[in-house]
Amino acid sequence: MRMRNVLLALAAATGLAATSLSMSMAAAPTPQPGSLDKYDITGTYVSGLSSGGYMANQLHVAYSGLFQGAGIFSAGAYDCAQNSVNTALYACMDTFQKRKTPAELEQLTRSRAAAGTVDPPQNLSGDPVWLFHGSADDTVDRAVNDDLATYYRDFGARVVYNNTTAAGHAWISPIGPNSCGSTSSPYVNKCGTTDPVKEMLGHLFGQVNAAASTLTGKLVQFDQSRHVPGGNPASVSMGREGFAYVPQACETGPCKLMVTLHGCYQYYGLVGNALMDKGYLNEYADTNNMIVLYPQATTMTGNPRGCWDWWGYQSAQYPLKTGPQMTAVVNMVKAMAGGGQPTSTTAPTTTTTQPLPECVTASNYAHTTAGRAYAAAGLTYAMGSSQSLGLWNTYTTSSIRQTSPNYWVKC
Repeated sequence: MRMRNVLLALAAATGLAATSLSMSMAAAPTPQPGSLDKYDITGTYVSGLSSGGYMANQLHVAYSGLFQGAGIFSAGAYDCAQNSVNTALYACMDTFQKRKTPAELEQLTRSRAAAGTVDPPQNLSGDPVWLFHGSADDTVDRAVNDDLATYYRDFGARVVYNNTTAAGHAWISPIGPNSCGSTSSPYVNKCGTTDPVKEMLGHLFGQVNAAASTLTGKLVQFDQSRHVPGGNPASVSMGREGFAYVPQACETGPCKLMVTLHGCYQYYGLVGNALMDKGYLNEYADTNNMIVLYPQATTMTGNPRGCWDWWGYQSAQYPLKTGPQMTAVVNMVKAMAGGGQPTSTTAPTTTTTQPLPECVTASNYAHTTAGRAYAAAGLTYAMGSSQSLGLWNTYTTSSIRQTSPNYWVKC
């Protein structure tokens, strides 16, 4: 959330955990323990909200030879955060600080492709991309979302951009439990009779059949540890359980695969199956030969909101093909498409990578060093002005405590 809303959100976090799990779970099938079986997958797509939207873009860019299109609710361009929580908060959600331009990020993508750390961006040309930003969304600024549209268009993607709906920061669904302008748990909103999910799928697939009124498929609950590098989901801020909705038709016939990534504060351990139940994807899956894969992130030190890693809290390789979470999700996709062997079984290293120095302005430098001192003592440092961004109130200082003494430097 935007910094001015964060304190309220953090104060309510405990309450959200208690109340969200009591939501109705009637519409989604009861999860069945199982594994990710092999299916006849004819095309793979990715979608997501907020941190899940950033992660969806990372997957689409890094694995553009695998993913054929993306649907993204409220996120910015590829690697906007540049391995910095400071940049993520103040340049890629708010716009208080300067961020890299789409052209700079496009060149970064080309350079990484030349080094083999992401797929060639030429693969993005012609890919369908559907983007959404609500006019009442004050969590990710409109300008940041506009950068994502520019980034994709410059690479030749076929972009449809819905930015006129008066929605808050949320996934928008015709059966969402929240009002359209809301930005609150479980972050699934209803905006009148509009159906952005149909709009998204129609653009990605070319056409879409009407949603089913009753679900007939199964919801598989599987162990994510089989797909995570090193076999320990918690070590890469992923939950033990993941889910996949499989329509009956996909048991024996060809189907598309949609990977859907939740946002912060929207992971299964906090809100249960809210996105799976109210996101309105399963209803379209039943009538459009589409499996929906729902990987799950969770909390860890430096990630108190259960976000997907789009700023480097877990690994400096987060936006690359070798990123631990990226690898885990792709391993899941490969398992369902028949490539069951994981691409990497090496345990990720999270303590040896030192972040590059972060440049802070002279006016903020005193706050930064003071905050680091408070962090060393295990305390929280509150910066005086509401415009001074409140980094120390926003995140537990555990993430700051991990940085080296020479991390912060003056611009």
